[in-house]
Amino acid sequence: MAEEQRVVILPDSLTVRELADSIEIIVIEVMKVLIANGIVASINQEIDFDTAAIVCAEFGIEALSQSSLAEQAQKEEAAQAQEWRQVYSEEDPEDLERRPPIVTILGHVDHGKTTLLDTIRKTQVVEGEAGGITQHIGAYRARHGDRQITFLDTPGHEAFTAMRARGAHGADIAVLVVAADDGVMPTTREAIAHARAANVPIVVAVTKMDLPGANLEQVNQQLAEVELVPVNWDGNTMVEAVSGITGEGIEDLLEAILLTSDDNDVVANPAARPSGVVLEAEVDPSRGVIATLLVLNGRLKRGDSLIAGRTSGRIKAMFDESNRRINAAGPSTPVAVMGLAEMPEPGDSFEWVKSDKAGRRLLQERREDGQQGGGRMEALTLDDVFARFRSGDTRELALIVKADYQGSLQPILDSLEKLSDDNRDGIQLRILQADIGSIGENDVNLAAASNAIVVGFNVDVDSTARRVADSQGVDIRNWKIIYNLLEDIELALHGLLEPEDIEERLGLAEVRQVFSNSRVGNIAGSYVREGTVQRNARARVLRDDRVLADGLRVGSLKRVRDDVREVRAGFECGINLERYNDFQEGDLLEFYVVRRGSRPGA
Repeated sequence: MAEEQRVVILPDSLTVRELADSIEIIVIEVMKVLIANGIVASINQEIDFDTAAIVCAEFGIEALSQSSLAEQAQKEEAAQAQEWRQVYSEEDPEDLERRPPIVTILGHVDHGKTTLLDTIRKTQVVEGEAGGITQHIGAYRARHGDRQITFLDTPGHEAFTAMRARGAHGADIAVLVVAADDGVMPTTREAIAHARAANVPIVVAVTKMDLPGANLEQVNQQLAEVELVPVNWDGNTMVEAVSGITGEGIEDLLEAILLTSDDNDVVANPAARPSGVVLEAEVDPSRGVIATLLVLNGRLKRGDSLIAGRTSGRIKAMFDESNRRINAAGPSTPVAVMGLAEMPEPGDSFEWVKSDKAGRRLLQERREDGQQGGGRMEALTLDDVFARFRSGDTRELALIVKADYQGSLQPILDSLEKLSDDNRDGIQLRILQADIGSIGENDVNLAAASNAIVVGFNVDVDSTARRVADSQGVDIRNWKIIYNLLEDIELALHGLLEPEDIEERLGLAEVRQVFSNSRVGNIAGSYVREGTVQRNARARVLRDDRVLADGLRVGSLKRVRDDVREVRAGFECGINLERYNDFQEGDLLEFYVVRRGSRPGA
């Protein structure tokens, strides 16, 4: 296997000595190359980047310009900050007009998200027709003064992130709900991480201000600790005290949302071809497929033909959130439509096509090309991060960090921050979320939506998280020694990390009964729930989502009384694992093989 070319990052000008130090070549050898190229320079004489790059090439080293990388980083940072506006990136700025902001509600499970939405719905719905809302379509519009706001009626960062994982727009603004009597909870921190990963501006609504235990100052202090410093503390986060019961502060919250919207140029082109995102879909026995669409750009009309994910159709009828028939819907408008051939998935994008026939033809072409309707971002693995950096596909490595104890987590975060600082001209580390506890499904969903890698230290990975990671192509790395964790991350930043042994999941079996055998030990009478169990596989034993043993070899695999090489899902079998006898009914046995190289789907 050919050795990978070294890469150095150099300033626009530097002395001959500085060049020699940077590429770790003695000065006299560098001077010889310069002379051979017609350049006579002393040790302390400055040369430009182009000259330095020629010298580097002579020694088989690739030189990258510090200034050009910095310029590229600025462009990518600006593009990333406007990721939520990518639907409009190809529009002529002169055609763009201000549109109602799209808002999602995030926060702890019992801090009043639903109550807040209900209060806004009852008091502020467009034209005061809250009582007329007979059809749940996943979003609704509220009015403040002469302007509108669209609220996604699917509170919770799981739904928000699931949409992002499918490449969907998500929202323009996140309202973070924090209860005045509880303050910032672990789930609140998690919601903040999801909003920041999406580069969505945050407005804080402090709810339950009517309760005796309400303490706004304490909440402000806790918000400041998670870098959401309130405006009245000389910060830049708008924090509004509200009560979903009395309606106190609702007008101020809506005003804060509109001010944030104005600061972030929430715009669209009403004259463009209509496009947007699917919020919900269902099959009505009398009307067929009903899909809820959120228009993001253009103006959707009854009679338009669409592609939505993997399906297509022509709009036969369109309804607003009050179940009224309408003929057109502009940007930021949620509508329920009839006419799609099949149910699209929530988070699928939709786009206008010339005709239903053209839509079906385009879908067929996409299927033949292997494209997915919603599509998710291409997975990033720790092995290939440097290659992606060199090709210009990424400037940062996003991480979700999980550790066993707080005493382990903080040193890891401090060390990762130092690694990033030391590599300032190269790949930068971005910590999306850091917490203690096992790696769960929510961590993997955030990683899938943000093109991040999950980094674990001495923690378990629950079975659901492993299953989702396999399907989404998310790279999970778990270490038991901090030094090894930091060393691998540093090697990845410099393109020196060796390809890891990749685990390929085969199947999952549930232990239904345990049998004792004097010759081989205990045998797990099992039912194969997913995939296959193979004789040559390795296994791990899980109980209550905790890993009890891992890397076990399959000693024997029997179907009825016969030795078999493989058992598929839906069948029962007897499984013996070498040097393991501690089976219990209800245990899960996860089977996998280990292969050398890149993760499948990456």
